[in-house]
Amino acid sequence: MRVLIVGASQGIGLEATRQALAAGHQVRALSRSAATMAQSDPRLEKVVGDALKREDMESAVSGVDAVIQTLGVGVRDLFRPVSLFSEATRVLIAAMQGQRIQRLICVTGFGAGDSESSIGCLQRVPFQLAFGRAYADKSVQEQLIKDSELEWTIVRPGVLTSGKARGRYQVLVDARSWRNGLIARADVAAFLVAQLQDRRHLHHAPVLVY
Repeated sequence: MRVLIVGASQGIGLEATRQALAAGHQVRALSRSAATMAQSDPRLEKVVGDALKREDMESAVSGVDAVIQTLGVGVRDLFRPVSLFSEATRVLIAAMQGQRIQRLICVTGFGAGDSESSIGCLQRVPFQLAFGRAYADKSVQEQLIKDSELEWTIVRPGVLTSGKARGRYQVLVDARSWRNGLIARADVAAFLVAQLQDRRHLHHAPVLVY
């Protein structure tokens, strides 16, 4: 498939780029720092662009079959009002709908949207203090996606680690089973790439943990 990965130069996005290429997909990697990516492959197109700019996103989605959105903010940004996730998603949805691209796979996190109610009592206060602003915006982001007519899957990883992929993790779809836990970015990326051809989680927002 021809895949656009938004936020491809680091973290989950970079790992998803590697794994999508390994799976045989053509990847368009969009990031403001895409030019610095060390990854090299004839099927990789590096695109320097801003996820908040309409013209950048309209150009980036042109000709692709699916989009993986993996946005993140820095630690300093967590203590200021956050609007990146919702604003970029508004721009992306409009660009996709304008070009009739349907498949969107988006990373948010455990604690976003209706999974917030599954945060344990002991974790709730520190979670809100550290991540409350970002996750409030991720919740808006999720609702924008759910309200769209796209063929979406929202992916909510637990606490991210930099370890190697285990290849075995839990995909918690039922709200009664949602809980926090650890998961490597590499395993999250593997799940994202698998969703390009696996439609079992269409219109689902599973939590991923070990």
